[in-house]
Amino acid sequence: MSLRLLTAAVLAASLLTAPAAHATAEPAFRDPGLPLEQRVADLLGRLTLPEKLGMLHQSQPAIPRLGIPYHKNGTEALHGVAWSNHRDDNWNMKLASGTVFPQAVGLASTWDPALVKRVGDAVGDEARGHNALDPVLWGLQLWAPVVDPLRDPRAGRNEEGYSEDPLLSGTMATAYGKGLQGDDPFYLKTAPVLKHYLGYNNETDRSLTSSNLTPRLKREYYEQPFRQAISADAATGVMASYNLVNGRPNHVNRDLDEVVRSWTDRTLYNVSDAWGPHALTDPEKYFDDKPEAFAAVLKSGQDSFTIDGADSGPLVENLTIALERGLITEADVDRAVGHALSVRFRLGHFDPDGGPYRDIGPEVIDSAEHRRLNREAAGKAAVLLRNSGVLPLRDPGSAAVVGPLAGKLYGDWYAGSMPYQVTPLDGIKERVKDVTTAQGLERIALKHLGSGKYVTATAGNTALADTTPTAASQWDLTDWVSGVSTLRNAGNGKLLGGNWRSLDTDDDEPNGWYVQQQFALEKQADGSHLVRYAGFESVESWYGLRDPYVTVNADGTLGLAPKAQAARFAKEIVSDGVAEAAERARKADVAVVVVGSHPWVHGREFHDRDDLRLGEGQLRLVKAVRAANPRTVVVLETSYPVIVDAPTLLWTTHAGAETGHAVADVLFGDVNPAGRLTQTWYATDDLPSILDYDLAKTGMTYLYHRSGELYPFGHGLSYTTFGYQGLRVRGDEVSVKVTNTGDVAGEEVVQLYTRQRASRFDQPVKRLRGFERIALAPGESRTVTFRLARADLAVWDHTRERWAVESATHDVLVGSSSDRIRQRATLRVKGETIPPRDLSRTTRAMNFDDYSGVAFADENKVAGDVVAGSSGDWISFTDAVYGGALTAGVASVAGGSIEVRRGSPAGALLATVTVPATGGVYAWGTATASLKAGKGDLYLVFQGDVRLRDVAFKFVD
Repeated sequence: MSLRLLTAAVLAASLLTAPAAHATAEPAFRDPGLPLEQRVADLLGRLTLPEKLGMLHQSQPAIPRLGIPYHKNGTEALHGVAWSNHRDDNWNMKLASGTVFPQAVGLASTWDPALVKRVGDAVGDEARGHNALDPVLWGLQLWAPVVDPLRDPRAGRNEEGYSEDPLLSGTMATAYGKGLQGDDPFYLKTAPVLKHYLGYNNETDRSLTSSNLTPRLKREYYEQPFRQAISADAATGVMASYNLVNGRPNHVNRDLDEVVRSWTDRTLYNVSDAWGPHALTDPEKYFDDKPEAFAAVLKSGQDSFTIDGADSGPLVENLTIALERGLITEADVDRAVGHALSVRFRLGHFDPDGGPYRDIGPEVIDSAEHRRLNREAAGKAAVLLRNSGVLPLRDPGSAAVVGPLAGKLYGDWYAGSMPYQVTPLDGIKERVKDVTTAQGLERIALKHLGSGKYVTATAGNTALADTTPTAASQWDLTDWVSGVSTLRNAGNGKLLGGNWRSLDTDDDEPNGWYVQQQFALEKQADGSHLVRYAGFESVESWYGLRDPYVTVNADGTLGLAPKAQAARFAKEIVSDGVAEAAERARKADVAVVVVGSHPWVHGREFHDRDDLRLGEGQLRLVKAVRAANPRTVVVLETSYPVIVDAPTLLWTTHAGAETGHAVADVLFGDVNPAGRLTQTWYATDDLPSILDYDLAKTGMTYLYHRSGELYPFGHGLSYTTFGYQGLRVRGDEVSVKVTNTGDVAGEEVVQLYTRQRASRFDQPVKRLRGFERIALAPGESRTVTFRLARADLAVWDHTRERWAVESATHDVLVGSSSDRIRQRATLRVKGETIPPRDLSRTTRAMNFDDYSGVAFADENKVAGDVVAGSSGDWISFTDAVYGGALTAGVASVAGGSIEVRRGSPAGALLATVTVPATGGVYAWGTATASLKAGKGDLYLVFQGDVRLRDVAFKFVD
């Protein structure tokens, strides 16, 4: 019998075996008094090979003979317990009903790690509460927090992360993770997993796109928040991301093992993302078959495969084949299973009494305490972007509360179900006696110009009917962002949606993985409109219809077709909700316009946004209400920055059930706003490609952006004022006195930045080094002290592949935002001077100083990054000393050459390296050339098809 058949047979037998009679003594793995390593080794030694292979799956089968219950990884808990998939029906996503806290980017906007830790603690409690209700459905390994830096606000998952700054992201992840884990030195309340390693910030073609990470940005920016949280023991593992980095899929990135595990002495339990291992053979075609791919996943340092729902059979089969082929060994399996078991031991799974967190029950879910915390967090997260003096509101006799988000709250893809809702309208009604409201939407009819009939909701689908609009042929248009809208039928209250090639109206809200209730009305030169279908599935290769538009079928029903077959419609205004809202605002003492985004529409996991524009309909509403009543407050509720401005503007994320209370608390001054932006809000849509991850080149984030912000990183206003005095830099400490110079109590977020004036390397405009949120009574002062160690100023020296502190002068900047620096000082650091590059030593091509046009690629399918260039692309090595005997590690499919030039890409030609075809991109050889030794700047200019691994310019006698 083959090893594969034997493994399958033993696995089946183990799952059917009844528990054996109890021995006289409990096995060692049941003894909490023994060291973890001994308990893991004991249990590992009792498992059969098939049982061990089963433990490498997300859904770990029960082992009755050892009394080991079923266990599932991956309860989503980004800002509250969200959802999980059931073992018996993996496509059945079970939403949790409980406390939904502000979205992660909102939690970070508090700049309050202590508060975020309390939120994490509450979420951990509720996860335990759900686990007590159903331990099969609600596992205790939580896939949160997300620490991908938010380097581009167009990314569809923007709301899942914390900040564009690595320090702020890492600090918030550490706080949230510590809260999730609990305070026991050994046992875990829950086991948080950081998402998503590494360089993952676009959803378009996410399994096919490769993030270009230079060695410096990889270490100084993209790795930092992961390293910070792991080093602080605030997480029990990381999840691999879907994308590639420098040509290699992250699901086989050896850094998961060799780098990430080096950041802590704790045992980490790393996991794949859903379906990620399958992507290696399916869309990516990186490996020829699944046994090879799965072996590479295991060898890369991942210990859990999130594939095939709850069925571990395919994983067991493919890893068994990999064992037969010698691609992995049983020692590789044991190592990964040991990682899995170590976390389960710390969760108390194998303790007779279940561990110290066993008594947390369902009574904690949506508790009164958690509701109060939710309101506090939402209030502290709100950011006052502008204030014309209207806020805080002072006992208005009447208020008009209008807009599409005035009377409705929405959760996102990673939110649970809110047991109740307090909308902004509700919150204001509790404080103002006379409140009127309106959604401020256009009610329209779409008249088909070819037939004169109207788009009408029918019993089974959507068709042309009626020559005069009825309720069934009228639609409330909500223009969310970037021109993408939803259309709600006035007759049945349902949304217009796509249904393969037809249209229907049977959904209450945008929903599903492929949100199909999205359309864009595109006005043509003749005044007519085309209706583009914007359902998320339309980008899938299997959909078979790129750029679909609404058309009219022969039977009068509506369907989808290419643009050339699009029907033309007249957009008729049945009633103007904008005018109605403006009229109500005109009659009120104060107007509050609540506009923003829908978390499921035009941007979410798997779908990026085209731009940062708020919908034209919402902008028109804001303009009309402001014109009607100068005492207008705009409340902007979005998951990401948008381009919108108003004299009085308050921003909040989608902040959960207490959003309305929190908004009202800020509007009426019970909470003095102190939230601060964690991202740059750009003033233009003219941004670099979302697929370009080189911040130093693109000028993205406050670190490298030099002008044109709508609202800068760290920005946020208060109802009071603060003075800064006496900045001091002494040793490893920076201190400053902050005084509340206003008439009301308030909180200030004191922010410390540094700027290195001169460096061997390109440096950011400024870099956040510390922050503290403090509360001050009127007239009260407090000295805020930051630790700024010399080692904190280290940069990655790619010329020597190590961290270095340069001798340099640093500006020390303290203020209330990145652009509002209130006190300055200088700090002279005695470090080292980076020596000239010695290119006589073998130098990795990726350690260039500058580049143009080249791609970053994989040296092989295991490790190593290289430069891939074609005609005219180049890399440079500056301030270099070089010899005359050049040897280059090269690979090429068709052959090419590398020109060595002095001073610039078009400078004097020193040598030409002929690169023959080597047999493939992974077939490495050497190429040589001679030149005159010298010093200065060298440029290597590619011609043809060349991959360059390394160079050495050796001196010859």
